Amino acid sequence: MSTAAGATAGPLKAFASGPLTGRVRMPADASISHRALILGALAIGETVIEGLIGREDIAASVRAMQAFGATVAVDPAGTIRVKGVGVGGFLEPEDVVECGHSGTTVRLAIGLVASQAIAATFSAGATLRARPMGRVLEPLRRMGAQVVARSRDRLPLTIRGADVALPIDYRLPAGSAEAKSAVLFAALNTAGVTSIIEPVATRDHSERMLAAFGAALEIDRDGEGARVIRVEGRRDLKPQRLVVPGDPGAAAFVIVAALVIEGSDVTIEGVLVNPLRIGLIETLVEMGGDIAFDNHRMVAGEPVADLRVHASRLKGIVVPPARAAAMIDDYPVLAVAAAFAEGKTVMDGLGELRQQDTDRLSALAAALAANGVEHEEGPESLTVTGSLRPAGGGRVAAGADPRIALSALVLGLGAANGVLVEDARTIAMPFPGFAALMGGLGALFETPEPAA
Repeated sequence: MSTAAGATAGPLKAFASGPLTGRVRMPADASISHRALILGALAIGETVIEGLIGREDIAASVRAMQAFGATVAVDPAGTIRVKGVGVGGFLEPEDVVECGHSGTTVRLAIGLVASQAIAATFSAGATLRARPMGRVLEPLRRMGAQVVARSRDRLPLTIRGADVALPIDYRLPAGSAEAKSAVLFAALNTAGVTSIIEPVATRDHSERMLAAFGAALEIDRDGEGARVIRVEGRRDLKPQRLVVPGDPGAAAFVIVAALVIEGSDVTIEGVLVNPLRIGLIETLVEMGGDIAFDNHRMVAGEPVADLRVHASRLKGIVVPPARAAAMIDDYPVLAVAAAFAEGKTVMDGLGELRQQDTDRLSALAAALAANGVEHEEGPESLTVTGSLRPAGGGRVAAGADPRIALSALVLGLGAANGVLVEDARTIAMPFPGFAALMGGLGALFETPEPAA
């Protein structure tokens, strides 16, 4: 057994661990990282982005921006320097733009191409090729872009931008931050004012980042209370220098581990605390979690803080269903926290979990069952009945779902008999260095030898 496991290409077992203590920083937030890099490619001058070390998915956006003519240099410390080409200055790529596993890269880049008189072909890994892109493409077609794609608007696809893109007033049919962002990015090179009406608030990183780069952007409410975002196109963007804050989605696993392991005292430095990204933290505080926000500051228009987490006696609650849209990815690790809480935790409004790359709700229920956690799975709900220390001892086949794998490992750190994740390679993209970072706080892991 070791306190840290470097290689996670095979099985990884988390063992019951003593108190976690220390200070750590999270991987850079992906949403902020992609947007800063892409807007830097549109600015006039050099944008410097620090803090991106360890973010493998950012490589897809680096390659894409280079394919469109921007100069992007990455140093070993993770600092990226981008010399932009200006709004409307993209070159036509010479080859297919491969986006790997980064859905953010492909959706935002498609938005940029939609309003420029160039054509580009996009492809990606198998998981992204299976996802319909119609929600993003429909408003871009209305702006004048032409698209040739597989059935249900799936990748690979070719998009030819409009010679003269049309400003539109577009009401989002469903909450989608990336569909919204694609239209906002297309609006940058569209003469006139493009308006997006957002009945349900989604992550607002694009709006905040656009404002930081100097875009002509206004936000208000209509008569029905819907959020209205207006962008006036054909305006130059100003280069920025920023340090990307830590990913609250990655911090979630450290937070829950610290809450459920007796005696823990952990500080997580420089975490993004955008109000639309901290639904899990709010829920954990309601459950009795001792989580303090220290050293508040603003970075590129985004709120950032250090989080200090002490082990806490959690209690079960009914999580407001309205919160699901803002924290849908965090329910697996919330279910782990609930497994250590007194009483029942009721989570409803989880239908979206069944519509992801896998049926994440069923996968989560299976992981809980394998480790002796009492629960009830509904069509769009999960109820977990906690105990002070779940038995654990199970094996979890997380497949390609990193959040199931990471949540199972957190469960193992607090459970009596640990938890084995059969293939931990999937955790590398959302949380590079997870086992080593947690090991530095005192967590115990082992990489078992494959069965003969």
